Amino acid sequence: MSASSRALTPRQRQADALLAVVVFLTGIISAALSAISQIYGDEQAPLWQALIYLAVVSAPLAFRRVWPAPVLIIVSVAYFIGVSLRIPEVYAGNIAVFIALYTVGAWMANRRAAFVVRAAIITGMFVWLLFTMYRDAIDTSREEDVIAGAMSPYLAYMLLNLLINVLYFAGAYFFGEHAWKSAMQRQALEQRTADLEHEREVTAAQAVALERVRIARELHDVVAHHVSVMGVQAGAARMVIDQDPARSKDMLGGIEASARTAISELHHLLETLRSPDGEIEEAASTVELVDIAALVDASNAAGLPTEFSVVGEERPVPSVVQVNLYRIAQESLTNARRHAGTAATADVRLRYTDDDVELEVVNTGRRVLAPRPGMGQLGMRERALASGGTIESAPREQGGWRVRAQIPLVDSPDLVGAPA
Repeated sequence: MSASSRALTPRQRQADALLAVVVFLTGIISAALSAISQIYGDEQAPLWQALIYLAVVSAPLAFRRVWPAPVLIIVSVAYFIGVSLRIPEVYAGNIAVFIALYTVGAWMANRRAAFVVRAAIITGMFVWLLFTMYRDAIDTSREEDVIAGAMSPYLAYMLLNLLINVLYFAGAYFFGEHAWKSAMQRQALEQRTADLEHEREVTAAQAVALERVRIARELHDVVAHHVSVMGVQAGAARMVIDQDPARSKDMLGGIEASARTAISELHHLLETLRSPDGEIEEAASTVELVDIAALVDASNAAGLPTEFSVVGEERPVPSVVQVNLYRIAQESLTNARRHAGTAATADVRLRYTDDDVELEVVNTGRRVLAPRPGMGQLGMRERALASGGTIESAPREQGGWRVRAQIPLVDSPDLVGAPA
């Protein structure tokens, strides 16, 4: 027989042991009163047999939730024997059978086996009850005059006894099933709560990881770009400081401007990190697509001749997309200054179509035979994907590099409510 599927706590085990003791002690009182009242008359068994009977029907209750089916079988068989032998005790036995029958329904893991065991016990009890009623009816009819067509007191008593047994077994079955379903619902709720807690922890960890990636990307874009510009301008100033002091002074001014801009963006990034969650998106929008023109001017000042053009009719673009495209252009020009060589040039094109906005940055210069992806390339790809777009970044056959990012604008959730 299948045992319980749920783990028992020490308190539940103690409660079952206490229940067995209570049934035994109350059974002794019931047996004493039954013996005194002579409920079975001259056929009544001696009182000492009642003590053995009570021990057999009560002791298994201490393990009712560990082995529900065996306990029910033992208690039911003991009850059947006790009534058949006219042992002067019926109430504690009835209570023990009810508890055991209820426990099979409430605790047995194998639901098919639980149904079969209970159905077999209940069927057996009713067959035995009907047989006993029939035998007693025959004996009574021999001793008393039964009026045809009228209900005798004995028949009324038997029908009442049958009704009580129907309610007795139906109640034990119903309450057992109800307890099982309630326990399963509670178990499912607890499991769902545990799953939600685990999902919450995973989500929190993912949020932390994503935020760290975002911070790393922002720091790289800000620091790498401005330090690169300052490095190029400082090198150029050093080369011409003796021959052209005025030009060197202009280059040093550019270095100072780049440093101030870098510090300003770093301060704004720190403010973003300290902002409430609901304000991060708004706080992050520090640059726009129109600022790409200033980015091109800075590239020209840093020694990389760069042209900028806008193709198509300008359209409303989500602020986050504007920031990401600006950073992609910034990283592309930074890489061109670092790797393309002294004679390189760059071309920045911003295209608007009916469905998307496209940024293309192309530079001439050295041929790249074995491209090595770095943090900048990864950052650009992450920004394009975060905006729901695609990006192509690869060397050109004739030398230099080409970056093309395409971001869709149709049905973008960020455009809901945007001005027409």
